[in-house]
Amino acid sequence: MPVATDQLLRVPLLPVLAAQGLSVRRKAQLLPEPIGPREGRAGRGPRLRLLIAGDSSAAGVGAGTQAQALSGHLVARLAKHYTVEWQLEATTGHTTQDTIDRLHGLTGQFDMALTALGVNDVTRGVTHARFVARQTRLLGLLTTQLGVRRVVVTAVPQMNRFPALPHPLAWVLGRQAARLDQGLMQVVAGFPQARHLSLDLPDDPALAAPDGYHPSPRTYAIWADEAARLMRQA
Repeated sequence: MPVATDQLLRVPLLPVLAAQGLSVRRKAQLLPEPIGPREGRAGRGPRLRLLIAGDSSAAGVGAGTQAQALSGHLVARLAKHYTVEWQLEATTGHTTQDTIDRLHGLTGQFDMALTALGVNDVTRGVTHARFVARQTRLLGLLTTQLGVRRVVVTAVPQMNRFPALPHPLAWVLGRQAARLDQGLMQVVAGFPQARHLSLDLPDDPALAAPDGYHPSPRTYAIWADEAARLMRQA
């Protein structure tokens, strides 16, 4: 695979990227994970066992409560059609490998799952090949050990559009995020149970949390709409 322009420029840009990274960390608003239950039961109809797994976005950072976060919106939509027994396994800072380690400890079985990962793989410097291998292991774990029949795999976010990130840092991270998402689509194509979910969001300040890095409750609602649509297709 030829080396991309942004990868070639990382060395001469390193002093600028390092300074911008430190500045972003200093200015970052460390938003907490929202309060509220991380498992429960809601709705009426056929039983649906739902797992939500991933990083801070799966955990709902940017929302005040889990009801306003991804889990709350998704459960509310599915509960119109099913008796949803749901469980949230997500933590700020988690990478794909962290999530694999966490899910290995689960003993239950699930019908459907949603994953949200990639940003921390980008910021930790996980290579394309390693990310593909880990996502392949994650989907294998979900569809075999945990019995999931439909996995909605959220795309790696377009980090170049994060308001908190200045250029050229946003450009470099965005290019790497796009590469990892291409790998993610390849992984998803190998699992008939999986669907790749890419959110095509407008440039609207209301879609970002105050930290300029995480989704707002409005974005979580849009995300849940699309995820529920893919799950109901199954």
